[in-house]
Amino acid sequence: MKRYVIDTNVLISFVTDRNPEQQQKIVPLFEAAAHLKAVILCHQYVLTEFIYVMDKVYHLAKAEIGRMVADLSQMPGIEVVQACDFAAVLSCWPDPLADFGDAVIASVGMLKRGALIVTFDRKFAGGLKSLGLGIYPFEP
Repeated sequence: MKRYVIDTNVLISFVTDRNPEQQQKIVPLFEAAAHLKAVILCHQYVLTEFIYVMDKVYHLAKAEIGRMVADLSQMPGIEVVQACDFAAVLSCWPDPLADFGDAVIASVGMLKRGALIVTFDRKFAGGLKSLGLGIYPFEP
């Protein structure tokens, strides 16, 4: 079964209308996971950033954010990754990945061999390529 590691912006694009083009691109991946045709790996660091953005940027009620996180974590095809392999994180942070959160996400891709990392962030994608990690191929 195909495995995908999502970053925070992918999750935010999925649940909000901030960028309809990105949302349209990511919906099929979440639908595949919901039908157990794929597994989406979501590190708890992504959930922490997601909660922060939904609270501080979108000003959603904490109870609503909590329901969103609960729904996501209970959705078929979603696997919340709790573990953090700091050796893997530090092997790519701060170089070539200057963002610590990106390094955490990349470390999941390193440890879950064959998993593609899903991101809309071109700089992050460039760093992933330099590490030899697979990236989800969005259509141009």
